[in-house]
Amino acid sequence: MTASDNSSLVSRIAAADADIAISTVVLAFAMDPAARWSWPRPEDFLRNMPLLARAFGGKSFGLGCAHQTGNFAGVALWLPPGVASDEEALGSLIERTAAPAILPDAARVFEKMAGFHPAEPHWYLPLIGVDPARQGQGIGDRLMAHALARCDADNFSAYLESSNPRNLGFYQRHGFEALGAIQEGSSPTIVPMLRKPH
Repeated sequence: MTASDNSSLVSRIAAADADIAISTVVLAFAMDPAARWSWPRPEDFLRNMPLLARAFGGKSFGLGCAHQTGNFAGVALWLPPGVASDEEALGSLIERTAAPAILPDAARVFEKMAGFHPAEPHWYLPLIGVDPARQGQGIGDRLMAHALARCDADNFSAYLESSNPRNLGFYQRHGFEALGAIQEGSSPTIVPMLRKPH
């Protein structure tokens, strides 16, 4: 790697670049079962997924906990111990934009998700995504290893919810273990996962 080639480095995302990062997340979640259950029509997904990403992980930009690699080919939005997603904005977004028929199931899913969050201080990963055109190049591995090294150094657990069964193996390779499964009515299965510090 030459001195000018920074494409494989993991770096913080400046707040001014949040829109670029959100675009990567939207691409990465285009086939995500939970996102597309919420918004099966493409136009609804494209309009609302950026809003969900900001409500779910947007605080990471201002806290210096949003990271990218591969020139924004991969993005991870982490929340540090003691910081939660904007649950009010999340709930309002789903109530305003999802089909009325799924709202009771969605409310129960979010309620159960909250119940799985660890009681002890932990790092939370609301969103990690890689541009589909760049998947399979180790980009997600670099992002995850970078964040987990900090978790281990500070002796904190890491927690996430996997909304896509295709990603379970990836998380397990990085030391996450499933805590259970969340499924309500017509919803896809969400798997809460925890990684103790190594």
